[in-house]
Amino acid sequence: MQVPLATARAVATDVLVGAGASAQHAEQQAAVLVDAEARRVSSHGLLRLPRLVRRIANDVADPLACGRHDWVSPSYLTVDGQRGLGPPVALHALDAVITAADRHGVAAVSITNNNHLGMLGYYARVVARRGLACLAMTTSEPLVHPWGGSRAMVGTNPLAIGVPAEPQPLVLDMATSMISMGRVHDHARRGVPLEPGWALDAEGSPTTDATAAMHGSLAPFGGPKGYALGLALGAIVSFVTGSAPDVDVRGTLDDDQPSGKGDLFVVVKGVQHPVTAFLDQIRATPPTDPERPVTVPGDGGEARARDAASAGIDVDEGLWSELLALRLSPAPTAGAASRGSEESCRL
Repeated sequence: MQVPLATARAVATDVLVGAGASAQHAEQQAAVLVDAEARRVSSHGLLRLPRLVRRIANDVADPLACGRHDWVSPSYLTVDGQRGLGPPVALHALDAVITAADRHGVAAVSITNNNHLGMLGYYARVVARRGLACLAMTTSEPLVHPWGGSRAMVGTNPLAIGVPAEPQPLVLDMATSMISMGRVHDHARRGVPLEPGWALDAEGSPTTDATAAMHGSLAPFGGPKGYALGLALGAIVSFVTGSAPDVDVRGTLDDDQPSGKGDLFVVVKGVQHPVTAFLDQIRATPPTDPERPVTVPGDGGEARARDAASAGIDVDEGLWSELLALRLSPAPTAGAASRGSEESCRL
């Protein structure tokens, strides 16, 4: 069913406020989820909202926390996310780091004890639209089998890069697996089979059954190179943030485990205009298929987001009914008092 963007954001915000989030945090979390839907990345969209509500109720997500900041140096910030919702914690940290990068040329932030960020490219886009380049990394549960292996040992460990440009920034957002586990969950919910080569089942056999893949493992993209990149990204995030190695991470696909992943952002001040000209040259490259012009990373998402602004987003009817029911249900009671407050979010 088609749902206007404003309606989707309003419902998601109401659900989160009802679950105990402040208006600011609810709007930030809702914006990330609905932006994913607008760009047709449903695996990181509204599908995640009911789980977030359950995590708040189970006291493994604090809907008011903004994170505790500790400046190790003028350009390096470490953040204890205090089990906060991923977007408010990350955006608050990026506000601080963007200011530092403007002053010093480069700044970085490592984040632990934070919940799922959602679509990682969202943050690279936020930074790039403020005129700085961004390199973003995060880790996940062990969901990917090593090249030649038969069981999940490595995270999907996405990488996002944002570079300022006109008319929109270049934004690369990619998991190092063939697909994200969120997409597998989305396929399972809709009863849609996976493509061959995307996943193994629990016994290590190839499968196109999304439900079987949920209990198995995902293939690394690009064979041994994708496996090596995913492993290296997980290793550097774990090393820098002090978070758990991939094999021990929990908390982004369940309802009741504290999040053990790490997040790492590097923000750099630079010069924009040469990049814009180069990207225009790329787009002007004669295509092999006249019906498919050459694009650069981020172009497709921007086009889909523009379409969604007028046509709305396509939401599964069962999921939408669940969200409307959550909107009307009483707020869940967390198992412990919230540690965060809106006051703590001020720079």
